[in-house]
Amino acid sequence: MSQMAMGTLLLFASLVILMIFRFPISFCLGVSALFTAAYLGIPFFNLFQKMSTGITSFTFMCVPFFIIMAQIMTDGGISDRLTKFCNVLIGRMRGGTAIVNCLVSMFFGGISGSSIADVSSIGSFLIPAMIKEGYDADYTIAVTCTSSVEGIIIPPSQNMIFYIVAAGSGLSISTMFMCGYLPGFILTMALSACSFIIAVKKKYPISERHPWRENIVIIREALLGLVTILIVAVGILAGIFTATEAGAIAAVYALFVTTCIYHTMDFKKFMKCLRQSLKTLGTIMAIIATSSAFSYVLAFLKVPTRVANSLMAVSSNPAVAMLLMIIMMVVLGCFMDMGILLILLTPILYPVAMKFGYNPYHFGLIMVLTLGLGLLTPPVGTSLWAGCSIAGIPIEKSIKGFLPFYFTYMAVLAVIILCPALTLCLPRALGYIA
Repeated sequence: MSQMAMGTLLLFASLVILMIFRFPISFCLGVSALFTAAYLGIPFFNLFQKMSTGITSFTFMCVPFFIIMAQIMTDGGISDRLTKFCNVLIGRMRGGTAIVNCLVSMFFGGISGSSIADVSSIGSFLIPAMIKEGYDADYTIAVTCTSSVEGIIIPPSQNMIFYIVAAGSGLSISTMFMCGYLPGFILTMALSACSFIIAVKKKYPISERHPWRENIVIIREALLGLVTILIVAVGILAGIFTATEAGAIAAVYALFVTTCIYHTMDFKKFMKCLRQSLKTLGTIMAIIATSSAFSYVLAFLKVPTRVANSLMAVSSNPAVAMLLMIIMMVVLGCFMDMGILLILLTPILYPVAMKFGYNPYHFGLIMVLTLGLGLLTPPVGTSLWAGCSIAGIPIEKSIKGFLPFYFTYMAVLAVIILCPALTLCLPRALGYIA
């Protein structure tokens, strides 16, 4: 066995063994990279330099602000106000609460950028409420969990940032964010349509009517919170802010609204927000730093080139190559966390996609959306577990309710793969890409 082949085996074997023993993923990535570097004679200084570069890049600067913004808005009660706002808009139609669930996830995705945060916060009161109204538990969990995945492609998405950092090719996070708006809206509408069709077929209930004075108050309070999303979306789209500036301004605005208008944020709660944000940021920084070292060793071993050659040996057709990559991501997504897979697979599959002529931003959205399916599939499925835990039913009893939503999700993914313009039209119209 050649040194390169042995190095590749050592890299992935040590990674898998450490993960089996449930070490933190940052530790697994860093140690496996160090072991392999020692075997190959790569200077450790090179690895440490790559780790430093990974967390000091301009792209990463926006992450702390988005994390703080999301934490403030979550703890400040924005999810409850968004739910009431959406209920005012469409709650009076058949299955309205289910469609409200989808819309709230779209708005909340523009704040948290996290599927598990969506299920944990919104699902904690919408799942019991829907079951109490008369919705089946499996349907309720399916709606909540699948709609939560909207947050992974609607900016500001942590997973998009992971992709940009892991790709390491000077890609723009602002452009990547813009690529997510239209596909995110399409996914929301598709899941809403699926929810409505099932609700009509099963004759699920219609929500009760609220007084118009109460509705005006609900809309006014929700719109104040929604300005946070507009700061990020409109600010970046119009070229007023960079992603970093938008995150900072949105965080300050969120603090102002929750403190001075909602009166749901005090000093003690703010300190708690900062501590939680620091914990989240520390975890992300550790993962990005060690993944940069891991990616360096992967490149040294020419793993991306060998994977590309293997795929081209199967077929030189880009569609076939994409299908094989999709299958790989779906299968791995059933067994590994999405964030980990983005860090691991991007350095391998990104060069392959570029060789087959895919646009880097289009491919990034495909990767994020495909790996998002793993959040909904056992045995790992973190969002699936969270939803079933809130509803208090075992996973096997919820799968039947997921089937229509799985098909809808895959149909949207297929449309986005086949129609790159859906992803790229917005940044192209604004002149960010050719």
